[in-house]
Amino acid sequence: MTALLEVNGISKTFDGFRAINNLSFNIGAVELRAVIGPNGAGKTTFMDIVTGKTRPDSGQVLWGERSQSLLKLSEAQIARAGIGRKFQRPTVFEDQTAAENLTMALKAPRGPFRVMRWKPSKDSAARVAELAGEVGLVQRLDHKAGELSHGQKQWLEIGMLLAQEPRLLLVDEPAAGMTLAEREQTTTLLRRLAETRAVVVVEHDMDFVRRLNCKVTVLHQGAVLAEGSLDHVSANPEVIEVYLGR
Repeated sequence: MTALLEVNGISKTFDGFRAINNLSFNIGAVELRAVIGPNGAGKTTFMDIVTGKTRPDSGQVLWGERSQSLLKLSEAQIARAGIGRKFQRPTVFEDQTAAENLTMALKAPRGPFRVMRWKPSKDSAARVAELAGEVGLVQRLDHKAGELSHGQKQWLEIGMLLAQEPRLLLVDEPAAGMTLAEREQTTTLLRRLAETRAVVVVEHDMDFVRRLNCKVTVLHQGAVLAEGSLDHVSANPEVIEVYLGR
């Protein structure tokens, strides 16, 4: 499997607390991966480092076929390189419709003057409809984002990330606060998205992770404790002791 993202020996300390401790693992170009672990295991710091929000003290983060170092890029450059991040709380424009949110997110020229002159076109409208179809919001395009359910806002934000055509999606606790039906729909969506790109899901809910039916990486004290199927890592005595047994 060719790695799309390689994390090699990264460490990060905050005020004497080692949040990431010589962490190494790879994500394939087309893969669904769940990252689990107790609070303080380093899950958020790992995502912060990959997206350029935090710089590690040591180690490498390599991206793509050319093994480009992400540590030399800004957050905006990393996003343009093809890494999208979905935070736990949806951040959509509540007073705009779902269609307007998706239109604003479309991959388009970003210079200040080009943005001012940019107008929606038939092509952009078709792309918005396509994105809405991908995330199950075709019937909600004319609704203001603030009127959508919690789950629908999450799907809208995923649609806005997809508008940027990312090769890797980092998704933080997507199941939190969703109804059972929304959780099932989210499982289906994430599994389908991972057929054409890499999707990494950070999640606490073991039932949701089981539904994803994918490779699991368990973090503990900033390092990989175990890796494999959920059944495999769930049977690991160390995983049971530090995480599942609580």
